[in-house]
Amino acid sequence: MAEETYGIGEGPATRVSLSLPEGTAEAIRARVGKREFSAFIAEAVERELRGQVLDEYLADYESRKGPVSEPARQRARQVFDEVFAEESEWPAAG
Repeated sequence: MAEETYGIGEGPATRVSLSLPEGTAEAIRARVGKREFSAFIAEAVERELRGQVLDEYLADYESRKGPVSEPARQRARQVFDEVFAEESEWPAAG
């Protein structure tokens, strides 16, 4: 039986153990409440992973074509957000 592969933000929920500084955990609870704690963490991690995917792409592009200006870098972020929001999926990081 083949193992199913999921993209960032996809698939069933799975339990993981997570350690955070107490101040950070309290700040999250104060902002979103206890019931939305996991969703908040999941969204934050997904944003970070998507940023890493974009950074990897830009690093690859720069190694092939040369430096990317800051305005072009910001535009790339906007384009990535628009394209993958339309497809409602992001590629896996890595």
